[in-house]
Amino acid sequence: MSNSEHFRKLERMSAAEPMNGTIPASMKVGDGTAEVVVQVRPEFHHCARAVHGAVYFKALDDAAYFAASSAIEDMLLVTVSFTVYFTRPVSQGEMKARGRLVHQSRRLLVAEAELLDSAGRIVARGSGTFMESRTPLSPQIGYC
Repeated sequence: MSNSEHFRKLERMSAAEPMNGTIPASMKVGDGTAEVVVQVRPEFHHCARAVHGAVYFKALDDAAYFAASSAIEDMLLVTVSFTVYFTRPVSQGEMKARGRLVHQSRRLLVAEAELLDSAGRIVARGSGTFMESRTPLSPQIGYC
């Protein structure tokens, strides 16, 4: 399988995940990279009318996760740990997370992500550690 075919399958897997019904996002996967775009909706707001941290986390985790997943063509990864640093609130527009794979060993992968607002300002950063699960990448989990 070519890298680009693997990347498109990962994008389709992301689009098919049930959580995207709650927080819709588009995904673009490349070689050690991934980009997630979320259009801010009022239902994403907390009581102060800014986007809830859960939406930040999902965008950052997905960007880092799929950047790491771009390097593994046979097994589903799982998130072992993820740290988020919030730096600025967002109330409207688009949020774009850009992830990149920064380290890969025999058992673990480390990826980082930045989340930007519509003006291109960094509003959060995150880093995660991922490892292979026992679940193979297959059409049953949307990898097709």
